[in-house]
Amino acid sequence: MAELEQHEGEQDIEKKIEDTRLKFKNEFLQDSTDKYDSRDVERLDKDDALVEGYLQWRACVVDDTLKLIDESLQWRKEFGVNDITESTIPRWMFETGAVYLHGYDKEGNKLFWFKVKLHVKDTKTIVDKKKYVAFWLERYAKKEPGMPLTVVFDMAESGLSNIDMEFVKYIINCFKVYYPKFLSKMIIVDMPWIMNAAWKIVKSWLGPEAISKLKFASRSEVHGFIDPEYLPAHMGGTDPFKYSYPPLPDDDFQTPICENGPIVSEDELESKEGEMESKDALESSFSSEVAVKPKKVNFLEDSLRAEDNDKGDTTSRTKGARKPLTTFKGALLDVSPAEELSFGSAETEKRCLIILSNVTKNKVAFKVRTTAPEKYRVKPSSSFCEPGASVDIVVSLHGGSQASPQDRFLVMAAEMDNSLSQELAQFWKEVQKAKIMEHRLRCQILEGPKQAVNPLRDSPVEVVGGGGGQQEFHTAALDDNIHFTSLMRVITCNARLEQKLNSCLWVQKVLIGLVLVLLVLNLLCLRLLTTSQQPS
Repeated sequence: MAELEQHEGEQDIEKKIEDTRLKFKNEFLQDSTDKYDSRDVERLDKDDALVEGYLQWRACVVDDTLKLIDESLQWRKEFGVNDITESTIPRWMFETGAVYLHGYDKEGNKLFWFKVKLHVKDTKTIVDKKKYVAFWLERYAKKEPGMPLTVVFDMAESGLSNIDMEFVKYIINCFKVYYPKFLSKMIIVDMPWIMNAAWKIVKSWLGPEAISKLKFASRSEVHGFIDPEYLPAHMGGTDPFKYSYPPLPDDDFQTPICENGPIVSEDELESKEGEMESKDALESSFSSEVAVKPKKVNFLEDSLRAEDNDKGDTTSRTKGARKPLTTFKGALLDVSPAEELSFGSAETEKRCLIILSNVTKNKVAFKVRTTAPEKYRVKPSSSFCEPGASVDIVVSLHGGSQASPQDRFLVMAAEMDNSLSQELAQFWKEVQKAKIMEHRLRCQILEGPKQAVNPLRDSPVEVVGGGGGQQEFHTAALDDNIHFTSLMRVITCNARLEQKLNSCLWVQKVLIGLVLVLLVLNLLCLRLLTTSQQPS
């Protein structure tokens, strides 16, 4: 029954995706094609996940979704998002370290840091700052499609001069309109009390679909969302990371460890092979006196035996590994699973299988990297795949290590020239970055069997009712409106006081001018009197 409902739900969302595309073409594209970037229109027509994200952010209401898509695509063209690169952003923005991607929260979501104290309101640079934020979001969207972000506003040592409400509203719109389903949560850390009113307004901007994602936390409370290993020292964390540029600090992947121990670098591997060859030659020269009987060699039998051994080794290696159920269709390789490697606490849940299938007519080299090389053993971590063939890669937890949602794997692939018998180490040194396909996988933690709980004793009491949630939301909205009204009154009063003060200062300047004029006149009169009294 559950499977039937799930199947019907999938069919329903597919129908809504097609309806959204059809209505968008008929109602928006026919009026004017110059409103949008053709690349965005093409992506909307081909990427089901993108349309589904817009639909889910608007509760699957097609008309509301179309308005969201229209606003989002117009913004992308206005800011030239598809053409924003590292070189189009002023270098000084990267050097400040005010915005960057680094680390993960407890749910495995990437952290998007905003160092508020480094932001100064400036109308001359506001457009560049907006493009700078768009650069990071677009970069992450391409690297980790469909993965949410956790935004962290570090308010330490910040004040009113660092708050730019226009810029904050733009950031809110990025997650509310331009990148739907991207926001996991927004954490405001160590906020000064003087900014409470301003952030009440920000809360009202988020809207009902994202209001629950806003979290206010002190330095101690932030540990409930982020582990100390990804928190800076001033938040009580142990992360030694210090921002510097270049390069961009968002690539945490390293070479994993193979089953036989750490993988040596490519240069060390070449030197060791040379040492082994010279050692073998030296040993053969010393044993030249020993008579060796000639041996008949059957190359066909040897090759068949080697193939059988490889098959047996692969079978034993992949035995007990979790088989993937989904597939990512890549330009060079199909990667299974498409998104997640699932690990659990049981012994049978500590091995996963990655299957790479070559969809090209040439040999494809591949290698696997991870953000936690000390935890995992990957075999093979680097090899090649023949045209039309598949390769099984076993990823297993080492020793007593436990998988974490923060862990990531990166599969890199590049097409090789079949006419060249090139060594892999040399190939990866010479291959151009533009020709490398990259696909990222995250880790999912399987939950163990839960113990039965007494619902009366262990579960929190909830009031179930049709209007309770709406009433609570309306109450919160009313509070926000009251705070907003109060703040606007304070701002208006301040403006009036400032005008009165300016008027008083102007009157004071006029009076001082008049006094100076009278003083000069008095001096002139005294001089005339003294000159007239002197005998001629």
